[in-house]
Amino acid sequence: MPDRWSPRVFCFPYAGGNPDMFSAWQSDLESDAVLVGMPIRGGSIDEVIDASTAAVRAATKADRRPVYLFGHSLGALIAFEVARRLDDLPELRHLVASGLSAPSLLPSRRVRELARLRGREFAEALGFFGGLPPEILADEDVLELLLPGVIADFRLAAGYRYRPAPPLAVDVSLINGREDPHVGPAQLEGWQHECVKPPARHWVDGGHFYLDTRPAVVIELLRELVHADNHVELI
Repeated sequence: MPDRWSPRVFCFPYAGGNPDMFSAWQSDLESDAVLVGMPIRGGSIDEVIDASTAAVRAATKADRRPVYLFGHSLGALIAFEVARRLDDLPELRHLVASGLSAPSLLPSRRVRELARLRGREFAEALGFFGGLPPEILADEDVLELLLPGVIADFRLAAGYRYRPAPPLAVDVSLINGREDPHVGPAQLEGWQHECVKPPARHWVDGGHFYLDTRPAVVIELLRELVHADNHVELI
């Protein structure tokens, strides 16, 4: 289990995801870092970003341990904007953005279109992202429970408006599935304009939701980043 000095990784889930999903990763990460799941709902996307930024600042003011940000898809977009607002925070060590096109390209046309759909039409269109499995699509009761939250998250994503800002001084790593139909090399090019230092790129097997079946690749990346930073500090 992590101790009170372990770095914190604030983790933002994808649209329709739950911040509690990251608690299942903690045992594999062991004492290398503390994973803190962050909610991505609660108003407009700007309100969510502002609330998340305030929460990270407050936690860091109370405890000056190193801070890392991780997010996937919509969660990565929120983490990116939080990193922008925390770029003056000495404890901020790294941003890991997973499954996300360059922010200047967002929201994509497909996300804007999807956010206007309802019910089964929305559920079937979500298949482009590798979303709902057939057994979920076939169960009307489950869809009725699941869809409102996912639709709300896509509307949140569709409300994003990119604003140019100075590039991030903090180091950035990008991680993406090789079979992701939504995010490929062309969609990542614009990231070079968002960072002082070119972001590190990591490609892994799988599609847009590779981390659901292969979370170990993210866990190992986080472990490597934390260990590398600790080594530098010790020197």
